[in-house]
Amino acid sequence: MFPPFSIGRLPRIEFGSGAVQKVPALAAGYGTRLLLVTGQRSFLESPHAPPLFEALRQRGCSWETLRVAGEPTVAFVDDAVARLRGEEFAAVIGIGGGSVLDAAKAIAGLLKPGNSVLDHLEGVGPELPYRGPATPFIAVPTTAGTGSEVTKNAVIGEPGKFKKSFRDEQLVAQWAIVDPDLLASCAPPLIAADGMDAFTQLLESFVSRRANPLTDALARSGIMAVKDGLLPFYHDPADAAARQKMAYAALVSGICLANTGLGAVHGLAAPLGACFPIPHGLACGTLLATTTAVNIEALKQRSPDSPALPKYAEIGRRFAMQKGLNGDAARAHLLDTLRQWERALALPRLSACRVTSADFPRLVAHCRGSSMKTNPVELTDAEIEYILAERL
Repeated sequence: MFPPFSIGRLPRIEFGSGAVQKVPALAAGYGTRLLLVTGQRSFLESPHAPPLFEALRQRGCSWETLRVAGEPTVAFVDDAVARLRGEEFAAVIGIGGGSVLDAAKAIAGLLKPGNSVLDHLEGVGPELPYRGPATPFIAVPTTAGTGSEVTKNAVIGEPGKFKKSFRDEQLVAQWAIVDPDLLASCAPPLIAADGMDAFTQLLESFVSRRANPLTDALARSGIMAVKDGLLPFYHDPADAAARQKMAYAALVSGICLANTGLGAVHGLAAPLGACFPIPHGLACGTLLATTTAVNIEALKQRSPDSPALPKYAEIGRRFAMQKGLNGDAARAHLLDTLRQWERALALPRLSACRVTSADFPRLVAHCRGSSMKTNPVELTDAEIEYILAERL
């Protein structure tokens, strides 16, 4: 028997080496005046940029380029919308990492309505319903981490105050163009942070209270892609097979999280990222092993019949390649693997990002957002403080 479930709207997806070459034809299908949202340098200085621009010109396209430096803020999005909304862009193309895609997604959503993104952020401001319409959006990730190319939410922040989501199905990209070749310029520290973000999204989706058979199947395949691809890609960004595995893992992690929610790691990563100079992926990576251990122990004590316990064990068996491994031993193997990744990827402790024990009450007070609601077990404040103390 399958339980009832629903799957939200997804983009059309083009995956594979050379997929970026399809962008000009797809964009021109919406019109010839485009907004191109990129990072500061990485794509624009890559060998992929000149042929893309030439192909756009050959199709009669012109474009405005908007560069995103760091994570998008309310001011950045609002300023861009105020300055550009009169241009009547036919489509927005976001080419970059998660921050670029989130910025492009929010701007595409607001170019026509013209109001502030603050009107729609969850937990901030008036939380007005989004009416649209959105400008057509094409998402082209150049990192393998957030899965933003397939989600309906754009994470927007105010440094030192908050990081919140602007979320609506009208924001979902029309096309997600996932070309693993675009990952070749990623530096190992970025590969580590993004890879651990993708893996955390996959594991938290797999054990989420809202998991379903379809997302479970996707999460399993993504988790095994990370197992086989993350460390080889980290050690050799030129490894094409490893790049493909991680691009796929990030893609399906976005599909999973959009339909299941996440868990305690992302619950804590939100206030950490808002209050301290810690990139989101590093926050996830440094917290994952300890949070998983705390989840497992809390489940054994308070919810021993939860389906999350055998799911953690299943991943441990898959990692160990031992089908007969009992539940406790399998879960222990999963935790050992996550700790090995911590060391192999040189993931920093929280103290390296200026977090102190005096910050714990504030972090605990602001961690119980939407991600915590789908954690497989409700954690106490003491358990959350323990996680932070263990990773200080």
